[in-house]
Amino acid sequence: MGIVGNLTPYQVESFKSQGFLVLESFCSPGELEAMMKRMAELLDQFDCSSSSVFSSKNQKELTDNHFYDSSERVSFFFEEKAFDADGKLKQPKELSINKVGHALHELDPVFRAFSSSEKMLSLLFSLAYKKPVVIQSMYIFKQPGIGGEVVPHQDNSFLYTVPSSCTGLWLALEDATINNGCLWAIPGSHKDGLVRRFIRDENGVHFDGPSPSYDQKDFVPIEVKAGSLVVLHGDLIHQSFENQSSKSRHAYSIHAVETDGCVWAKENWLQRKVDPEPLYVS
Repeated sequence: MGIVGNLTPYQVESFKSQGFLVLESFCSPGELEAMMKRMAELLDQFDCSSSSVFSSKNQKELTDNHFYDSSERVSFFFEEKAFDADGKLKQPKELSINKVGHALHELDPVFRAFSSSEKMLSLLFSLAYKKPVVIQSMYIFKQPGIGGEVVPHQDNSFLYTVPSSCTGLWLALEDATINNGCLWAIPGSHKDGLVRRFIRDENGVHFDGPSPSYDQKDFVPIEVKAGSLVVLHGDLIHQSFENQSSKSRHAYSIHAVETDGCVWAKENWLQRKVDPEPLYVS
């Protein structure tokens, strides 16, 4: 029996109209616990002497081979504010990591089980994918007190296909609130198309145009409970603010693109030595 879409017509139309969709209780408490426990194990095994800092603000200056190679590895990235003036961690590594990426979905059995689950395939089927691949995955910590801002952006800027086809799938592993740095988005902004691209060339990585100026009044908060999945159109303008609270905001984010009739752009920052295998849904 083939995969059947698990979204209702109303949900599909809402996604097309708003550019995002919240699916409550997408994951069970047991699934959330398994992923968080597995990440705690990976962190415990992690040697923090060979990591990098992640920033969405000045990524060009901070990009290095560690970033490039993470496309096919499980790599660890520190928060900008995790270090003191002498370059030493201010607190334990477990409270200093910004994210882990970008191949958890492929290399770790716990995260692979969720990323390629039947309910994920059914969701992508509902959105008209025929031969999707999960192109990247990230475990995002949004640490209490130092969890960094993610500036307004579109996922298609970073993960571009011709024609464009990226969808973000953002799973709240913990409650995401305004206080601890939930997602914010401009409803309907995906209809205006892609603003700019993040290019990799002989000079490193850079955007091919300036960042537009956005009115913060246009953004709405997407507060969700743990276990909720936020589906994000690749052209949707979204962001998150610093976590200035005492509570973390763990999330697991994956991005899918179409391979049937779509071509991965050779200028994308993420370039793999081995092509990912499609998650066939038809």
